[in-house]
Amino acid sequence: MGTIRDIMTDEIECCTLLDNVFEVAVKMKELNVGAIPIVDQDKLVGMITDRDIVIRGVAEKHPGSTKVEAIMSNDLITVTPDTSSKEAAKVMAEHQIRRLPIVDDGKLIGIVSLGDFAINELTDDQAKEALSEISEQNYNGVQH
Repeated sequence: MGTIRDIMTDEIECCTLLDNVFEVAVKMKELNVGAIPIVDQDKLVGMITDRDIVIRGVAEKHPGSTKVEAIMSNDLITVTPDTSSKEAAKVMAEHQIRRLPIVDDGKLIGIVSLGDFAINELTDDQAKEALSEISEQNYNGVQH
Protein backbone atom coordinates (compact mmCIF):
# COMPACT_ATOMS: atom_id res chain seq x y z
CA MET A 1 0.00 0.00 0.00
CA GLY A 2 1.41 3.37 -1.00
CA THR A 3 1.40 6.68 0.75
CA ILE A 4 -0.86 9.58 -0.06
CA ARG A 5 2.16 11.31 -1.64
CA ASP A 6 1.88 8.77 -4.48
CA ILE A 7 -1.60 9.90 -5.53
CA MET A 8 -1.97 13.49 -4.29
CA THR A 9 -2.17 16.45 -6.63
CA ASP A 10 0.77 18.74 -5.95
CA GLU A 11 -0.07 21.55 -8.36
CA ILE A 12 -2.53 23.45 -6.23
CA GLU A 13 -4.17 26.77 -6.96
CA CYS A 14 -4.69 28.75 -3.77
CA CYS A 15 -6.03 32.07 -2.57
CA THR A 16 -4.81 34.13 0.38
CA LEU A 17 -6.41 35.96 3.27
CA LEU A 18 -6.15 39.13 1.16
CA ASP A 19 -8.65 37.75 -1.37
CA ASN A 20 -12.38 38.27 -1.21
CA VAL A 21 -15.23 35.85 -1.89
CA PHE A 22 -15.78 37.16 -5.43
CA GLU A 23 -12.12 36.52 -6.33
CA VAL A 24 -12.34 32.97 -4.98
CA ALA A 25 -15.54 32.32 -6.95
CA VAL A 26 -13.93 33.59 -10.16
CA LYS A 27 -10.92 31.33 -9.59
CA MET A 28 -13.24 28.36 -9.01
CA LYS A 29 -14.99 29.12 -12.29
CA GLU A 30 -11.73 29.52 -14.22
CA LEU A 31 -10.29 26.28 -12.84
CA ASN A 32 -13.58 24.38 -12.82
CA VAL A 33 -13.08 23.32 -9.20
CA GLY A 34 -15.33 23.34 -6.16
CA ALA A 35 -12.76 24.08 -3.46
CA ILE A 36 -9.87 26.47 -3.02
CA PRO A 37 -7.32 26.23 -0.19
CA ILE A 38 -6.54 29.48 1.62
CA VAL A 39 -2.90 30.04 2.55
CA ASP A 40 -0.99 32.64 4.50
CA GLN A 41 2.72 32.62 3.63
CA ASP A 42 2.44 29.03 2.32
CA LYS A 43 0.76 27.84 5.53
CA LEU A 44 -2.71 26.34 5.10
CA VAL A 45 -5.17 28.43 7.11
CA GLY A 46 -8.51 27.52 5.57
CA MET A 47 -10.53 26.10 2.73
CA ILE A 48 -13.48 27.53 0.82
CA THR A 49 -15.88 25.36 -1.11
CA ASP A 50 -18.60 26.37 -3.53
CA ARG A 51 -21.02 25.27 -0.82
CA ASP A 52 -19.39 27.65 1.70
CA ILE A 53 -19.93 30.52 -0.73
CA VAL A 54 -23.61 29.68 -1.05
CA ILE A 55 -24.40 28.79 2.58
CA ARG A 56 -22.10 31.11 4.54
CA GLY A 57 -21.86 33.85 1.93
CA VAL A 58 -24.89 34.38 -0.28
CA ALA A 59 -27.49 32.90 2.07
CA GLU A 60 -26.21 35.10 4.90
CA LYS A 61 -26.26 38.15 2.62
CA HIS A 62 -22.50 38.70 2.53
CA PRO A 63 -21.41 40.69 -0.53
CA GLY A 64 -18.76 39.43 -2.93
CA SER A 65 -16.32 41.88 -1.37
CA THR A 66 -16.39 39.91 1.91
CA LYS A 67 -12.93 38.71 2.94
CA VAL A 68 -12.43 34.95 2.65
CA GLU A 69 -11.74 34.68 6.35
CA ALA A 70 -15.42 35.40 7.10
CA ILE A 71 -16.74 32.31 5.31
CA MET A 72 -13.85 29.87 5.02
CA SER A 73 -13.62 26.67 7.00
CA ASN A 74 -10.64 26.91 9.31
CA ASP A 75 -11.13 23.76 11.37
CA LEU A 76 -9.41 21.58 8.80
CA ILE A 77 -8.72 17.88 8.69
CA THR A 78 -5.29 17.26 7.12
CA VAL A 79 -2.75 14.47 6.77
CA THR A 80 0.97 14.35 6.08
CA PRO A 81 2.49 13.08 2.83
CA ASP A 82 3.60 9.88 4.57
CA THR A 83 0.05 8.90 5.57
CA SER A 84 -0.98 5.66 3.89
CA SER A 85 -3.58 5.99 1.17
CA LYS A 86 -5.77 3.56 3.11
CA GLU A 87 -5.62 5.75 6.23
CA ALA A 88 -6.33 8.89 4.16
CA ALA A 89 -9.43 7.27 2.64
CA LYS A 90 -10.54 6.29 6.14
CA VAL A 91 -10.06 9.86 7.40
CA MET A 92 -12.10 11.22 4.49
CA ALA A 93 -14.93 8.78 5.17
CA GLU A 94 -14.93 9.37 8.93
CA HIS A 95 -15.02 13.16 8.55
CA GLN A 96 -17.32 13.20 5.51
CA ILE A 97 -14.92 15.19 3.34
CA ARG A 98 -14.32 14.90 -0.39
CA ARG A 99 -11.00 16.77 -0.47
CA LEU A 100 -8.13 16.24 1.93
CA PRO A 101 -5.25 18.75 2.20
CA ILE A 102 -1.77 17.30 2.57
CA VAL A 103 0.52 19.37 4.79
CA ASP A 104 4.14 19.18 5.83
CA ASP A 105 4.95 21.29 8.89
CA GLY A 106 1.80 23.34 8.28
CA LYS A 107 2.73 24.07 4.67
CA LEU A 108 0.25 22.95 2.02
CA ILE A 109 2.05 20.59 -0.35
CA GLY A 110 -0.82 18.72 -1.95
CA ILE A 111 -4.45 17.79 -1.97
CA VAL A 112 -6.25 14.54 -2.61
CA SER A 113 -9.83 14.10 -3.72
CA LEU A 114 -11.99 11.03 -4.02
CA GLY A 115 -11.34 11.21 -7.77
CA ASP A 116 -7.60 10.80 -7.15
CA PHE A 117 -8.32 7.49 -5.44
CA ALA A 118 -10.59 6.39 -8.26
CA ILE A 119 -7.85 6.71 -10.89
CA ASN A 120 -5.37 4.76 -8.79
CA GLU A 121 -6.02 1.03 -9.18
CA LEU A 122 -4.42 0.12 -5.86
CA THR A 123 -6.88 2.21 -3.89
CA ASP A 124 -10.01 1.95 -6.03
CA ASP A 125 -11.90 -0.10 -3.44
CA GLN A 126 -11.00 2.41 -0.70
CA ALA A 127 -12.33 5.28 -2.82
CA LYS A 128 -15.55 3.43 -3.53
CA GLU A 129 -16.00 2.70 0.15
CA ALA A 130 -15.26 6.32 1.17
CA LEU A 131 -17.51 7.74 -1.54
CA SER A 132 -20.26 5.33 -0.57
CA GLU A 133 -20.05 6.35 3.09
CA ILE A 134 -19.90 10.07 2.29
CA SER A 135 -22.75 9.89 -0.21
CA GLU A 136 -24.88 7.77 2.10
CA GLN A 137 -24.39 10.22 4.99
CA ASN A 138 -25.18 13.24 2.77
CA TYR A 139 -28.23 11.49 1.34
CA ASN A 140 -29.54 10.88 4.83
CA GLY A 141 -29.39 14.58 5.56
CA VAL A 142 -26.16 14.73 7.53
CA GLN A 143 -24.31 17.95 6.74
CA HIS A 144 -20.55 18.35 6.72
